[in-house]
Amino acid sequence: VLVEEKGDPNSITALLPLRRKARDEGPVEAAEVELELHPLQNKWALWFFKNDFSRAWQDNLHLVTKFDTVEDFWAMYSHIQLASKLSSGCDYALFKDGIQPMWEDSRNKRGGRWLVSLAKHQRHSKLDLLWLETLLCLIGVNRGNTAGRVCGAVVNIRTKGDKISVWTQEAENQASVLHIG
Repeated sequence: VLVEEKGDPNSITALLPLRRKARDEGPVEAAEVELELHPLQNKWALWFFKNDFSRAWQDNLHLVTKFDTVEDFWAMYSHIQLASKLSSGCDYALFKDGIQPMWEDSRNKRGGRWLVSLAKHQRHSKLDLLWLETLLCLIGVNRGNTAGRVCGAVVNIRTKGDKISVWTQEAENQASVLHIG
């Protein structure tokens, strides 16, 4: 039973004129709809690594996509496999565009990382949420002192236990590194 309160903007009575208007006007053409995108402070690149011992390490690393809006992040995230579903030996890496997820990259050479290790039994209960929260922290980082000091993050799927790491640019700057962690 639906009870309407007088003056409720969400009541059936209040919504009927809107429904009639929508019916009378018909569907809106996509060209008429102006979507407002929400830009991120940085452009990001998602990488995928699948270990194959017969190939060089760099040959196992593949760029999946790049994005620079909130909407494109969610489109990307909804189309990739969850970290917990990846095979052992696989990684996802999300790094600022222009920084490769390897220590040899000039912006990572003097850096360090914060590392969270998960036990095998935590893969299905904790991994996906922790990885998503890490991604959201990365892309949503504000313009504070630490914003430019984070390079990216990696999730490693391994038989003995998984790891999530946040890579920093300058390990020597202890105050900044501690603030990030």
